[in-house]
Amino acid sequence: MNNNGARSIPVFVVALPLVGWGLERLLESAHPKFEVVGSASRIEEALMQLERRPVEVVVLVADGLRTEDMASFCAKSAAKVLLITGSADHAWVDSAVMAGVRGVIRTGEPPEALLKAIVKVHDGELWIDRGATSRIFMEMARQKAAARDDPERSKIATLTLRERQTIAAVASDAAAPGKVIADRLCISEHTLRNHLTSIYSKLGLSNRLDLYAYATRHLDELR
Repeated sequence: MNNNGARSIPVFVVALPLVGWGLERLLESAHPKFEVVGSASRIEEALMQLERRPVEVVVLVADGLRTEDMASFCAKSAAKVLLITGSADHAWVDSAVMAGVRGVIRTGEPPEALLKAIVKVHDGELWIDRGATSRIFMEMARQKAAARDDPERSKIATLTLRERQTIAAVASDAAAPGKVIADRLCISEHTLRNHLTSIYSKLGLSNRLDLYAYATRHLDELR
């Protein structure tokens, strides 16, 4: 709670140490509106901390992070992720938003823009510029059109992120026992079986051998 009785926004910072230190000082200067509840220099470290203490907003400084890693982080952290980037690669930034990022701040913007973006993202809004909004809308429309023209794409589009990760684990080692695959995914064998049952149903397959063959044929679409 801040002095006015309103709840402060808990923020977790993911950035290299020097940048992270600066962001923490900025947020502390805006106290009591924001509360820095943790920080990490790598997303793997961040996820371990966020498992113990979930937060509502993560400020992530990461240029060049793979889209699949961005999607995985957004899904696993269960937080609203605000990306700070200096990248001029519009395609990469757009893919980050499509992977689950809720807002994008450019490194050239003033500190006040970041503070405002955190509030907006926390309140459930998107914080992206009009150009990105237009490009993302067009890309989503293109993907939907492609899915309508390709029955297999339509099936694959129904897979959850966790189901895609399960397929990747199976495809990387088709002969591995279920327990080994479950351990790699950090889930139980029971949960693995549930994922596989759902995957078989969605893709019209019968067993792991079918799944391995399917994943080999549709490698690009499953990424």
